[in-house]
Amino acid sequence: MTPVTEFVVEPAVLAAVAARAALAVPGVLRLEPGMRGLVSTWVRTGRQRLGGGDPALADGVRVRSHADGRITVEVDVVLSTERPAAAAGIAVQREIARVLAEATGQRVAAVTVGILDIEVPG
Repeated sequence: MTPVTEFVVEPAVLAAVAARAALAVPGVLRLEPGMRGLVSTWVRTGRQRLGGGDPALADGVRVRSHADGRITVEVDVVLSTERPAAAAGIAVQREIARVLAEATGQRVAAVTVGILDIEVPG
């Protein structure tokens, strides 16, 4: 019988991959944790440090795993005025889902984008 190998990708890694994907979208200036994300960020950072690792850069991103194996991603962004907010939000959703599927093989149930601010560059 051939042994079955199971790969487990930690939520902190998924959040870091999602953060990089969001930041690659034109019009995204930065990620911010917002009020609800601050606690999640502190807990995740604490766990990573206790485990002997460096905290992954994923402020503003929260990942939840579901019983059916899919994941839900929430990301809080600050946008520039160079692109309409709705278009930038949709692009962030699509890019995160695409990159997570390609890089980790995870099935993405939903990506929620919170736009915390829109800034004029410069």
